[in-house]
Amino acid sequence: MIYLPPLRRFLLPALVLLALVVFYRSSLRVPTSIPSFVLHQPPPPPKGIHIPIADLGTNVLPIQNTSENHLPPPKEYFYSYTEETNTKSSNSSVKTSTWAQPILNPNLAILFKCPTRPNRYTNHVRLPNSMYNISDTAPNSLRTDTRVFWNPTIISLPYWSQNQYLVVSRIVTDGNHQTNVLCEANICYVGDGIDARIGEKACTPDDLDHVGPAGGMRCVSTPVTLSVPPTPAERCEGKFGTYVDIPGFHDPRIFWSGKGEPLMMVNTQSRYACFGLWLIDLRSLYPPLHNLLSSNPDRPSLGPLKSYPTLTELTRNPADTRSAIEKNWMFFYPASGESYIHYDLSNPHGGPRGRTFAKVLGNGLTTTNLTDRLELPCLRGVDPDDPDAAKKNGTWHQATNSLRLVLCSRSDTTCKPDADNTVFFAIVHRKHPNFLKLPLRYERYFIVWSAVPPFSMLGISQHPVLMANETASGWSAAQNWHGDQVRHKRVTNSSVAQPGEEAYWAYFTYTVSIAYAWGRKGDDVTDKNVGYLDDEVILGIGIDDAGQGFATVKAGDLLQCLRACPGRGAEKAVVEVATAVQVG
Repeated sequence: MIYLPPLRRFLLPALVLLALVVFYRSSLRVPTSIPSFVLHQPPPPPKGIHIPIADLGTNVLPIQNTSENHLPPPKEYFYSYTEETNTKSSNSSVKTSTWAQPILNPNLAILFKCPTRPNRYTNHVRLPNSMYNISDTAPNSLRTDTRVFWNPTIISLPYWSQNQYLVVSRIVTDGNHQTNVLCEANICYVGDGIDARIGEKACTPDDLDHVGPAGGMRCVSTPVTLSVPPTPAERCEGKFGTYVDIPGFHDPRIFWSGKGEPLMMVNTQSRYACFGLWLIDLRSLYPPLHNLLSSNPDRPSLGPLKSYPTLTELTRNPADTRSAIEKNWMFFYPASGESYIHYDLSNPHGGPRGRTFAKVLGNGLTTTNLTDRLELPCLRGVDPDDPDAAKKNGTWHQATNSLRLVLCSRSDTTCKPDADNTVFFAIVHRKHPNFLKLPLRYERYFIVWSAVPPFSMLGISQHPVLMANETASGWSAAQNWHGDQVRHKRVTNSSVAQPGEEAYWAYFTYTVSIAYAWGRKGDDVTDKNVGYLDDEVILGIGIDDAGQGFATVKAGDLLQCLRACPGRGAEKAVVEVATAVQVG
């Protein structure tokens, strides 16, 4: 008979052997000449970090490690959709894309209508909605905050929050450092409140002293400085040489992810070039936000998991497509729960180059460009022969985050979101310089693209869009207000126009962010990026690099009089864009 000893006799030797393996892997420095007894070598350290972390100060550098030259996964992993997604049967055997020719898509017809005539001189369309001021001086403050706040980026807080909005503002500095602050804020109104929105309160005399006679938005507590530790720059050469030593981040953008995460994208020193874009969950910087998201009265939870708990640099793939200075990227989130980065719209010098976007794989890594190769460019360059000098030399720039929109009204009970009636939209700027090549104005345009792969470009505003109390730099007051009934209505309607309000009208503006407005009861945080035509959108607007404001407009009013993109085609545009109906 064969005798097998009890297994416990081998327990002690096994534990000793395990301890030796752990000690070998964690403590010993093995010469490179001795091969490891694992199946693969450890990855090399990430390139670009030339500054020891110990030399960066007392703060630990919270950055995620990403590879400079990573390999993308196979193409079949880029989308989680089948090839049949977003197609309709034209007969029993042929499938045709509903987005191939946007002008022929009946779901988009409402976007191509023009209810308002453009200005004869400036070519802009003026909306009846006004801009209002934002004050960072909280009520009951011992003294007025004399710092200059500008370029606000705004998101609405969940409906169960005591306050309505979260605002991140830049502070004007001497240029040797960057400072950004955050506060929770509410809107107050002036007058009888007939047009007041849910949750808004009447302005107190103290409110009016800070936001102006027309009412506005005001921080409810003293703004807190957002502390993001410094990041090292790999290479800043030539005119960018001084940028490497400027501490602090700039151009913040806050927005909700498709999973309900409150995120902030910032521009700061890059580990791959000079300046890049980084992402972090706002809950890591502002703990009260974590408490708020974990207190949903209708859906008890701990809040969404953090995809970006620490500062994570975003990348382009392949590496040779990266620029020394990266900026103005935007995320978009399809219903599938995935995330994408939209990098470019067109050549920054004005010519149509098409667009580039990629899927985020995690840890800041992305696929290569996923733009449909047959998509024809939608943006148009400026007309060099235009006799009006104020319209020459413009360049296109991405400006805000994106939102998902269902092309029907929330009040329409028969409307159900699907692949055919859902799109993304965002704001882009056309930047016009003066004779000194300094910015003269930023014209506000809206772009729309499909919410399903291949995320085709569908349309762009035919005319730049202005608010009621906003003027276009480069033209006289008479030209700005030629034939404009909006100003006449405001001046003659005492319930809308307030004494001295004209002193607060803006003439040089830059739109920083868009978000669906506060107060949609029942919305989960995963729905913060999704809205309908009758939902209001709040725009965060910088004023003359020395002020901040906002405007609230229904999504359907923002997305009017669009020009249809040409769609797909192997050659030059084969689709003749229909003339939009002009209604006087």
